[in-house]
Amino acid sequence: MRHDENHRTHRIGWLRAAVLGANDGIISTASLMVGVAAASASRDSVLVAGVAGLVAGAMSMATGEYVSVSSQADTEQADLARERAELAADPEAEHRELAAIYVERGLAQPLADEVATQLMAHDAIGTHARDELGITDTAAANPIQAALASAGTFTVGAALPLLVILVSPVALLTWTVSLTSLVFLAALGGLAAYVGGSGVLKAAARVTFWGVLAMGLTALIGHLFNVTTA
Repeated sequence: MRHDENHRTHRIGWLRAAVLGANDGIISTASLMVGVAAASASRDSVLVAGVAGLVAGAMSMATGEYVSVSSQADTEQADLARERAELAADPEAEHRELAAIYVERGLAQPLADEVATQLMAHDAIGTHARDELGITDTAAANPIQAALASAGTFTVGAALPLLVILVSPVALLTWTVSLTSLVFLAALGGLAAYVGGSGVLKAAARVTFWGVLAMGLTALIGHLFNVTTA
């Protein structure tokens, strides 16, 4: 009988970057606008602050993701180069090292030796990358993918509170942006959890909590530095 399994680990790389981007887009842009609105600024001032936050944030997310994931990729490539050199210099030692890993995972020594022999004959560097270094195709660093996913989803997330600004009464900007942004955050957390196959309610509550904290603090700062404009 065929046994189909629907695992989600292949989505880890892009899903992490996408969720981070959208979450940061909503929280940072909404918090920025709430802080400005709480300082009794005009709608235009709040809108300009939000647009500036969107552009700066999207570029920051893209740059940060690209640089950090590139560093991870550089480290992986350096480890792989070192592993290739070790395989060329002393393949027997590498075979013993690999077999020892399988023994630690529960295989008997003869079977571990046989598994190591066959896997190294099939793909020595791939086997050592996976079982010794923990580098797999699923979790391998992809800087461009991470940068584009973060920047794109940040832009989408930041655009949501900006749209609210356009239709909200000026006197209620702080409350409407805050409440709608919390709804957006809860929906994002739930959607990300659903796509990743984890608990929806827990994820929604987690991201909403941090959204409340961020917007509450920026609203307090804006209120303390009230700078009513003409």
